[in-house]
Amino acid sequence: MKKIIAVLVVVVMVAAMASLVFAADMKKGTIKSVDAKAGSLVLTVDGKDEALKADKAVDLSKCKAGDKVEVSVDKGTAMSVKAAAKPKAAVGC
Repeated sequence: MKKIIAVLVVVVMVAAMASLVFAADMKKGTIKSVDAKAGSLVLTVDGKDEALKADKAVDLSKCKAGDKVEVSVDKGTAMSVKAAAKPKAAVGC
């Protein structure tokens, strides 16, 4: 009986974690502006500007206009901001 309960608890926890992972949307774009005091930023994605509130865990002091970034967004809130991966240079013969 204890094993069944333990398995059910693990299944519920995995399902809860999976829902959190899929809730956030990953966006790649360029920072248009940052207001660290207000905790907000404007991200340009595919030519469209999107105003985002930053989660308290996001350090906006490291962000500046023109930075190419990947932002994890959940319900209009930037949950994380990191530098976008630079494309690898093509190697020819």
